[in-house]
Amino acid sequence: MININEQTSMLYDWTLEFTKSLGFNDQAAKIGTVFLLLFSFTIILLLIDYILRFFFNNMLMEFIRKKNDKWGTYLAEHKILIHLTRLILVAISQQLIPVIFSGFPSLNSILDKVLSVLILFFLFRLFNSLLKTGRDAMRSSKAFANKPVDSYLQVLQIFLIFILITLTVSIFTGNSPWSFLVSLGAASAVLMLVFKDTILGFVASIQVSANDSVRVGDWIEMSKYDVDGDILEINLNNVRVQNFDKTIVTIPTYTLLSDAFKNYRGMQETGGRRLKRAINIKISSIRYFSDKDLIELKKIDLLTSVIEERENEISKYNSQNNVNTEVKVNGRRMTNVGLFRKYIACYAKSNPDINQEMTLMVRQLPPTSKGLPLELYMFTNGTNWAFYEDTMSDIFDHLFAAIHYFDLKIFEEPSSDDLRSILKTH
Repeated sequence: MININEQTSMLYDWTLEFTKSLGFNDQAAKIGTVFLLLFSFTIILLLIDYILRFFFNNMLMEFIRKKNDKWGTYLAEHKILIHLTRLILVAISQQLIPVIFSGFPSLNSILDKVLSVLILFFLFRLFNSLLKTGRDAMRSSKAFANKPVDSYLQVLQIFLIFILITLTVSIFTGNSPWSFLVSLGAASAVLMLVFKDTILGFVASIQVSANDSVRVGDWIEMSKYDVDGDILEINLNNVRVQNFDKTIVTIPTYTLLSDAFKNYRGMQETGGRRLKRAINIKISSIRYFSDKDLIELKKIDLLTSVIEERENEISKYNSQNNVNTEVKVNGRRMTNVGLFRKYIACYAKSNPDINQEMTLMVRQLPPTSKGLPLELYMFTNGTNWAFYEDTMSDIFDHLFAAIHYFDLKIFEEPSSDDLRSILKTH
């Protein structure tokens, strides 16, 4: 039985004899044989390339698209079949090289090593494309939609590159891959220094994923790095965030562990966004309400039942304690600021844009040189930014207009007009 080497030798010898029969000397016949075989095998490779492309791009791809159009799109996008075609062509070329350069052993050996490295390179490209296809498929599934899939991909890519470099050095040097790894161990300290950020990012990616502290699409805020927006991508080395002003900020992945940040995912998941803002009341405008004032305020629908209930409660308390009501400071009375606080609470409870299932209160904060703050602490019935701002603006528009019914004034810093009026009076 004739083996491949014998067939190769026979083909080369036959071509060499044919070249010599054309009248060339030995050296010219060898060169002519190389060119003749090289031309013939180039035609063969082009024919094989055409057949493979026709099979992969038409028959196989159509079959995959019928089974799953999404996978077919991913395979085409990352050119997996193209890389596979090139790998096959390089593998065939490696088998044909001994035939073409049979008369040049030293050149044959060099080309064999080069083609072996090319096979490794296209294997890496093929596996890398498969990994990217798997990444895109995982992103499209709900289970991995918010996971840092890019980090996992980059770790595998680094591992594949390390294997590629190790085998490439082994092929060119002729030494075992283990000897290269042993020598590499001595330089581990240098490598750890060079890849410090990558190692830190890898550890951070694992912890971020394990703790579920941040996901793609989360709104985070890190004032230290001027970050205030949505996460676009989490990979091995950095995190890309699109701020609300549409600028893109890139921060190292390990800063998600080393620095504090605020994640608004909890707010978005609960469906309510906190409204926390105060109105500063001018303290000098605070006073007791008279019976005449209360009669007018009872005309406000939200306060009718509140005032009546409060009047009964105060009257009962004052009568039980024999309070002298001729002096307003005696006993219990309603104040304009207290009733305004009750009005704000009733108004918020009747507002359909305020979440009634979450904390809702109106409270006094410690008075300052800028008046008495009445703080609204409640949650809107949605988390959309525009909806939140509209709801808050509508509430405070109404309260700023309604405060005059309670004979209260909002504290304001003196303006230029105030100063001018003072100067004119003097």
